Amino acid sequence: MIRPNGLLIARRILHRRPLTTSWICESCRTFSTGRAKIADPTSPARTRFAPSPTGYLHLGSLRTALFNYLLAKRTGGQFLLRIEDTDEYKELKRLCPQVGGNYGPYRQSERSHIHKEHAEQLLETKHGYRCFCSIERLRSLAEQRRALGLTSEYDRTCASLDPTESAARAAAGEPYVVRLKVPDVYPMFTDAVHGRIKPGRATVRHGEPAFEDPILLKQDGLPTYHLANVVDDHLMNITHVIRGAEWLPSTPKHVFMYQAFGWEPPVFCHVGLLMDMEGHKLSKRTGDVHISEYRDKGYLSEALLNFVALLGWNNRLKSDVLPLEALVENFSVKDLTKGNTKVNFGKLDYLQKAFIAAYSVPEDGDTSKSSNFAASIVEAVQNAVAVRFPQVPEELQHPEYIAAILESDMKNYITPVKFVESHDYFFLPNPDWDSIEANVYREKMTGEDVIKGKDALATIVDTMKKRPSDMLEWNDDYITRILGDNWQDEDSKKMVQRNLRYALAGGKGGPGIHKIMMILGEEEVIRRLENVRWYGKRGQLDEKGRVIMTWKETREKMDEEDEEEINDLLKKSSQI
Repeated sequence: MIRPNGLLIARRILHRRPLTTSWICESCRTFSTGRAKIADPTSPARTRFAPSPTGYLHLGSLRTALFNYLLAKRTGGQFLLRIEDTDEYKELKRLCPQVGGNYGPYRQSERSHIHKEHAEQLLETKHGYRCFCSIERLRSLAEQRRALGLTSEYDRTCASLDPTESAARAAAGEPYVVRLKVPDVYPMFTDAVHGRIKPGRATVRHGEPAFEDPILLKQDGLPTYHLANVVDDHLMNITHVIRGAEWLPSTPKHVFMYQAFGWEPPVFCHVGLLMDMEGHKLSKRTGDVHISEYRDKGYLSEALLNFVALLGWNNRLKSDVLPLEALVENFSVKDLTKGNTKVNFGKLDYLQKAFIAAYSVPEDGDTSKSSNFAASIVEAVQNAVAVRFPQVPEELQHPEYIAAILESDMKNYITPVKFVESHDYFFLPNPDWDSIEANVYREKMTGEDVIKGKDALATIVDTMKKRPSDMLEWNDDYITRILGDNWQDEDSKKMVQRNLRYALAGGKGGPGIHKIMMILGEEEVIRRLENVRWYGKRGQLDEKGRVIMTWKETREKMDEEDEEEINDLLKKSSQI
């Protein structure tokens, strides 16, 4: 989708309100209570997006990358992309072309010799050891411990091997892994979000020897995440690591490894997990889909980045509509929240509408950029119509027709698909008179209301058919005149408006009735008003055997004579 300079145009939204505020809500204030204060870095921060599993970028990964990017840019530092999966790297570059600089995708396999060298350094200091245990022995050990109701830690059988023997067995080609020999108690460390953390004991015995001792180097010579993470962060001079709270239990191991190598660890910042509105971990069913799917649906990258930035970051500004440069300007690690964050996708739609509105306004009188943006939206809606309604006539896919619909209700545009779904009555032969919105109308109508409504629409049809086309144009003034000449009081006008919206749009929202009638055209309006599927008597069935409607009765039960009169009126003015 083509759009103008997003940073400049959306920034105007911010200037409508001050960029600072002196208050913080109580729920946000509790996240900072009792936690060690860690100031933002005064020198340029160097952050990264760490290696990830195979697959495409998801919301949680995008948030991690974005927070690291914002901190680096806020301090005039660098943000490094260190992504094993090429597709994920490309997706992040599409969303935010500024990230990464000259750093390309990270290839862990090309650095395996570096990781192996550092694993051997741990062997030389006795902080690590080779483990020659077979998979069968480890599986048997785990089953024995589970039978005793214990966790499946290792028993350090190979830790007691003489270093000379261990080296000889390795030189002879015997398969092995390198394990970290963890201390009885991990060292304390300070997390920028959670404050001072004092880990528990790293050894758990329960009558049986058991040690965490994670594997650092696998039999194939490739490192596990623990080793690659620590070594690469140090060699790349990473100063701050922002990541999800799911990695907090692993951090004591990483801090100990830094000490074992004699290195200064980076500042760790662990943010809460993303949850659905019911408090469960975000899943594909509840919106944790590939980021590319949001782009395919028509969401702007600026709106998505803005949305993700607000997930776990205490925005102290009065406006939530923040282009990327405003996020950089106001980001602070002190405002990261440690609690889990419920993801409300309604906020994404709100931000999308805000950025759409900003892009639709010409900059300094130059309409070329906003015109290109509008044209790209028209094209996107055309494609959505073709997919949703493959049999739609060409005239209903014409750019001018779609542009007229968009212009009439641009304030409700979010994405092409959502717009087509909410305005489907412009593309269907008839509106959906079984829609939820139509049923809402039916539930509020009495039998008397039905008769009045049918009579009103019949009057409109009769008036339009008598219009002398050479004297009166089909325009907004003429439509206003029809309503004004036939119904004087406001209640009657509102009744007519409601029935017109039911007949022309199936009760769905969108533009005003005048705009809907203008876009559909006089001929189509007459056809729909004459063919509208009206309400039937209680228990009456349509041609497919379905109950057409159950309406509320008036104060007294209608007698047989009244029922016959209503039936006659219904038969004369509708096609049931």
